[in-house]
Amino acid sequence: MTEENSIYKIKRSDDAIIKLIGNFIKQHRLQQNITQQQLATKAGINRTTLSDLELGRRCQLLTLIQVLRILNKLYIFDSFDYRPQISPIQLAEMEMKLRKRAKNKKGNNEAPPKKKSDW
Repeated sequence: MTEENSIYKIKRSDDAIIKLIGNFIKQHRLQQNITQQQLATKAGINRTTLSDLELGRRCQLLTLIQVLRILNKLYIFDSFDYRPQISPIQLAEMEMKLRKRAKNKKGNNEAPPKKKSDW
C-alpha cells in the first residue's frame, strides 16, 4: 500500500467508511445470487435493516457480523487478531536464561565432604 493510499483511508469520514462496508455487503450478496430477503432471514435480521446496511446507514456491529457470517466473509476481521511479538532482544535474553548444564543432585556423584580440621 502506498503512503498516499494510506493517508486517503485515514482521511475518510465515518459515513464514507460505512458506505464502503455497505457496498461490500451488497456486491458479495449479488455475486452469491442471494436476495436481500434470503440473506436477512438467514442472518436473523429484518430485510429493511439489511437494506439500510447496504445503503451505508449506521447499524449495530452484531448485525454486520451476522451478515458477514452468512456471506462467508468473516475473514475480513482477521486483521483484528492481535498476537504480541517478541523483540529480538527479548528473545536473546530468554535464550540466555535457559539452562545450559545440569547440576548434580545431593548424593549423586558428589565428592565426599571434606573433614573439618581438628584445630
